Order: sequence, then C-alpha cells, then structure tokens
Amino acid sequence: MHQPPTFEVDGTAIRQERMQAGLEISELAELAGISRRYLSHLENGTRTRMRPSRYAALRKALKASATRLLAPPRPPENKE
Repeated sequence: MHQPPTFEVDGTAIRQERMQAGLEISELAELAGISRRYLSHLENGTRTRMRPSRYAALRKALKASATRLLAPPRPPENKE
C-alpha cells in the first residue's frame, strides 16, 4: 500500500515558535486551519507526521523557515 508523503515534525520546535509568536494553541490552530487537538498532539509528540499541505499552512502561520519545524535527522541504524 502506498503511503502519502509526509513531513516528520519536531513538537518542541513547534511549541517554541508558537510561544515566541505570542500565540495560544487555539489561535495558532485557527490560523493554520487545523484542529486544536491535532496541534496539541503535534506539540506533545503524540503525532509526529504531517501532510505537506498542513505542514505548509503551519509554517506560514508561524512564519517559520522550510526546515525549522522538522525533526532532526536520525542517525543511520547500525546493523551488525
């Protein structure tokens, strides 16, 4: 089964950007066109992936760079 492309996001970075912007979670959710609950799940790490359109809307609402909200790359697994 084909999985749609997604972005792996960093919930801590999202929360930091939201707080720096002086926005409540409900305010940012409304600006980005996503639910407050979904945004809360992203910030606390319950959800870590976003579809491109939602990611773009969140970035736009926060005026964040293309990579600021992304999770740091994972080191390659060591297969011994």
